Amino acid sequence: MGIFETHAHYLKEDFGDDLIPLLESMPSLGVEKIIAVGYDLRSSAEEIELAHRFEYIRAAAGVHPENCYELPTDWVKQLEAMLADEKVCALGEIGLDYHYDNTDKAVQAEVFERQLELARRLSLPVIIHSRDACEDTMNILKKHKPRGVLHCFSGSAETAAEVVKLGMYIGFTGVLTFKNAKKALAACEAVPLDRLLLETDCPYMAPVPHRGKRCDSSMIQFTAAKMAEIKGVSTEEMIDIARQNAERLFGV
Repeated sequence: MGIFETHAHYLKEDFGDDLIPLLESMPSLGVEKIIAVGYDLRSSAEEIELAHRFEYIRAAAGVHPENCYELPTDWVKQLEAMLADEKVCALGEIGLDYHYDNTDKAVQAEVFERQLELARRLSLPVIIHSRDACEDTMNILKKHKPRGVLHCFSGSAETAAEVVKLGMYIGFTGVLTFKNAKKALAACEAVPLDRLLLETDCPYMAPVPHRGKRCDSSMIQFTAAKMAEIKGVSTEEMIDIARQNAERLFGV
């Protein structure tokens, strides 16, 4: 089917002994490309290792806002070394997350902006995470104007339109298939076809009819079908459009 999965987490801690057989099966299940995304220095290194093992996988390296509080003093240097790897196509995932009460917004913003500056210097696209932090995320994006994607989008249709005006892409997960997904559906409807990306964020948020199970990239077809319904195209067309968008953004 030519699926380009733009955001997946394939770590041994989540998949155990299933990890390698599962990834070996992906091409036969219609998955043509995967971006395996890190959320700290350790997971980024693990995803890069997987990308070298599988030709069809690329990696993204970055520090997630929830993992930004106890970084080594040379973390930027370590991250930059990872980003120089030939199999790395993006810096991510990075951003802001205010979901928990113990959030230090100043530390998150500093780590976020330092990574945006690094991405600009290295001419890399970024993968942005934003949860319960819409206003601050948008202010920082407007300041830096990065090339990239707001992944696992959970904002309003109005925010989606702002993101597109910045020249960025928007990724949707299996949340589109959930019964209570009115906000996500409205946001997806507001995004032009040439700015949409498909993702799972696996092992999380498996789409209906697999909701509640461990997710993997083969399940993206259900999100694609729902997205196609929203945009008035066939599932095959939607998969093809999203693949072309991802190839254009990530250069792979």
